[in-house]
Amino acid sequence: MHPDLTQTHHRWFLVLFLFCAALVLSNTVHFILFRVLRRKQADSAILGWGLQQHLGRPARAIFILSCLLAIVPAIPDLPLNLDGLIRQGLIIAIVLSLGWFAVGLVYVFQAAAMRRYDLNAEDNIRARRVHTQLQLFRRMIIGFIVLIDFGALLWSFDDPRIWHYGSGLLASAGVASLILATAAKSTAANLLAGLQIAFTEPIRIDDVVVVQGEWGRIEEINSAYVVIKIWDLRRLIVPLSYFIENSFQNWSREATDILGTAFLYVDYSIPVEELRQQLDAIVHPHPLWDKKVCGLQVTNLSEHTMELRCLMSSHNSSQNFDLRCDVREKMTAWIQQHYPDAFPRTRFAAISSAANANSQGAPTDQKGSGAPSFAVSPRRVGPQASNQPQNQPSQNSEQARS
Repeated sequence: MHPDLTQTHHRWFLVLFLFCAALVLSNTVHFILFRVLRRKQADSAILGWGLQQHLGRPARAIFILSCLLAIVPAIPDLPLNLDGLIRQGLIIAIVLSLGWFAVGLVYVFQAAAMRRYDLNAEDNIRARRVHTQLQLFRRMIIGFIVLIDFGALLWSFDDPRIWHYGSGLLASAGVASLILATAAKSTAANLLAGLQIAFTEPIRIDDVVVVQGEWGRIEEINSAYVVIKIWDLRRLIVPLSYFIENSFQNWSREATDILGTAFLYVDYSIPVEELRQQLDAIVHPHPLWDKKVCGLQVTNLSEHTMELRCLMSSHNSSQNFDLRCDVREKMTAWIQQHYPDAFPRTRFAAISSAANANSQGAPTDQKGSGAPSFAVSPRRVGPQASNQPQNQPSQNSEQARS
């Protein structure tokens, strides 16, 4: 065999050996590294949290591409233009993998930071604040990473003109943002609203809000809109700018504690003090009462009924709704058992037909019978309508469940 041909075969054998060695080495390093991290995850509250999920694949790609780039010079008799093309392709893949790895690091940081704050805790004000801010900041940082990675991708080319475009891309980011803000005002408004929400915190994740008459919880805050989970499992999609430009109710802005009312409409004959004692007997042992506020007051009087307001407090709006329902049921049952005549009723007046005829100047019948006739007084059945306080939910919003 010709010596040059034998030498060429040895070189290609060396390239294949190095290629296989690169794959084995990169996968071995990847396996050992993440194996150690998975073991440490059980002993540490932060280390390893989400590393395999967010960093495993981009790290493997970086290891393999780096090893392949290292063996490219060993390829024999490779044309100069093909060598440069292969190198450029591997460099582009490495730059993209580094951007992928950087995005994974953002998710790892968010997961490690949010692990310390449990949204299911009873006092989760700080947890909701941190979750909201981290979600908004994560989207902003990922946007910057994509921009920087694209600029680095252009810098990787040897052509000076393309390298110049990469520099100009980052330099013109401020001008481009102004142009985009002018062309897409609503998008820019939502972006700025997201920044305002992150710093001023009018809403947070898991906040209880009333928006456009709908009771629900803040389920998700995106870069353009907010998803509100309504009590009946519907989803209300609201632009971010809405929460900056319009008024809305936030029932858990500083604390989740809330006062609730249950109204009773009864006759004047019922003893209010006994009703007050019965309310205490119902609410005080109730597990949904937070042992802060419990009282009964006469809040309105009409020509037919008394309006009694049962006021009670709970740790959150869902518990308060259940407590109010129990109070209504048990107070109504107690009145039915002890004072059945105290419910609102329509009153009738018996008027003698003879007296009625004399008063109107009309003749009576020949027998002059004084049989009474009945006339219904124009009185309204049931209680008068009364407006609830502004902090009370509507009928739909009262049926909310966490």
